[in-house]
This record gives sequence, structure tokens and C-alpha cells, in this order.
Amino acid sequence: MNHSILQRAHDSMIRYGGTFSNFVAHRAEGAFIYDRDGRRVLDFTSGQMSAILGHSHPEIVETVCQAVGTLDHLFSGMVSEPVVKLAESLVELTPPGLDRVLLLSTGAESNEAALKMTRLATGGHEIISFAQSWHGMTGGAAAATYSAGRRGYGPMGVGGMAIMAPNFYRPGFGTDNTGNPYDWRAELDYGFELIDRQSSGALAAFIAEPILSSGGILELPQGYLQALKAHCEARGMMLIIDEAQTGLGRTGEMFAFARDGMVPDFLTLSKTLGAGLPLAAVLTSAEIEQTCHDRGFLFYTTHVSDPLPASVGLTVLNVLLRDQLTQRVQVAVERLESCLQALQA
Repeated sequence: MNHSILQRAHDSMIRYGGTFSNFVAHRAEGAFIYDRDGRRVLDFTSGQMSAILGHSHPEIVETVCQAVGTLDHLFSGMVSEPVVKLAESLVELTPPGLDRVLLLSTGAESNEAALKMTRLATGGHEIISFAQSWHGMTGGAAAATYSAGRRGYGPMGVGGMAIMAPNFYRPGFGTDNTGNPYDWRAELDYGFELIDRQSSGALAAFIAEPILSSGGILELPQGYLQALKAHCEARGMMLIIDEAQTGLGRTGEMFAFARDGMVPDFLTLSKTLGAGLPLAAVLTSAEIEQTCHDRGFLFYTTHVSDPLPASVGLTVLNVLLRDQLTQRVQVAVERLESCLQALQA
């Protein structure tokens, strides 16, 4: 059966990244995926790094069924109660300075919107990201993605530049003046010195993942985001934090940027927000939103502010908070570290 379906896929589908897995999914539940023959596989991919509540969570299933039967999709100029409630809930979860919300479908789309807003608000066009980054496959997001997918497509968006992300496994800079084996601050300063030499004076934004995903699971050290924000402020540019994979409790904080005690100019969410369904969000300040609105910001897509995925997002937040899943992450971290250290010993 699996071989037949894989052959049909080969004969009818465009391959969009390598080859398809030879496991053909039939259903999924919790942390497992099943094929038609009943073979069970533990899903270490969490869907596409999205199934924060597991597959087919009963409350998500109930929400989808209810929303499809009442209010699933609207004209993009209309709002609905689920959309407004989700926006309000996200604002309540984030610190002051992230006061306005735009609901979209995918992570690439949310990054695309944030990048457009930074260009409109600053008047610049140059976008900086890490050389190991992944921010999406649409135009502006792909131009800010350096870990893969750059060869063979012609010129990317004008004004894209990159610096190296810190890598404690293969550090690029030597000992600092305190004796630490890796001077990530010097590496960051040097990266921005290179940016300053290349910039035409039109810097708009830096976009960063708190933990780089496709770049090799690189965790930014504590204090890095504060230092990065200071570099951006000194140059009149904005900072976008892409928490597609780290957002909503996965690091033991509701949002990974909170560890550094700073607030970005933009926060983008996706993946975890919809628990596997297409839902994404852009958050920014009331002041930036007003500036962009005054200058004619346009991001009028077919599925902006759709009520069905917004209803799902509300359920996701309710379950996360009710079941204290962020705190459970902290317990799991301690357990995992303890077990790994025991193996190491």
C-alpha cells in the first residue's frame, strides 16, 4: 500500500525539498503517527515542529468542528469575535510594547508582513539576519534565509546582509578578557562593523530566531538579544524576533526573548500558535502600527483574520495556560539534563 501511494506521489506531485519519506501517514494521535497497516512511529518532528499539544488533541478537534459549522472564513475586511479575542489574548501574554496583532496563515507570511512594516516605518530597505537563518520561503522571508535555498534562483531581495550567529560548538572568536573560551560579544560587534561598511545608509531591520533551527539548533547566549537590540537602536533599525518554533512555552518561558529581559519591535509567531493548523501572528507596538497605517500599510490577503484558525489559537492558549505546560517544560528540561549528565558521566 505504501509503495503504491509513494509511486502515485512521484507521478503526480512536485517535489519541494529532497525526497518524500517512505512512511505514508494514515492518522496521528498524541505523539505518534500511524500508517494504514497500523505501524506506529514516534513523531520527533512534532508535525512540522508545530504540534505543541500533540496530534488530534480532543479540544482542538472539537474547536475545529464547531468553528467549521458556524464561522470559518470571511471577507478580509471583516472582523469576528474569535479574531479579536485571540488578538487580546496575545497582547495580554506579551510585555508592553507588543500591543497590536495581525493574524495570518504561515510563518513566512508573518515574517513577510513584519519586514514590510519595518521598511515602511523606518524608510530603509536593508534587512540583516544570521548566516544560518531560516525565516520562510516567500520573497522577503526567503531573502532573509541563509541556511538553504539560495542557489539557482537569481537575485534575492535588494539590501539583504548576514552576520554569523554564535556557535559554542564551533566558536569563531577566541577568549574574551574575562577568560571565557568564546567571545560572542566581539563576534557580534565585528559583524555589525561589517554591516556598517556594506550598508548604503538604509538599514531597516534585523530578523533573528532565539534558537536557530535549520542553522543547527544554535542557542543565542543569555544577553545576546539585549546586545543585538542595542546595536539596532544605535542604527535606527528595528528588531524582529521570529518565534515560530520557540514561542508559547517551548523553552520554559512563554516567549524565548523574555529570558533576556528585552522587548523586540516585532514578534512573529506561527507553528505552535495553531498547534499544526495554519495560523500565524505579527505583534508590534501601537506606535509602529499607527505609523505604518498612516503611511498606507497594505497586507490584504485572502486568509488574514480568518475566524476558524483564530478559534483554534484561542483553544491552544487556553490549554497551555490551564495545564501549565510552560512549567512542565521546565520540569522536563531538568529531567533531560539530569539523564544526559548521567550518561556523560
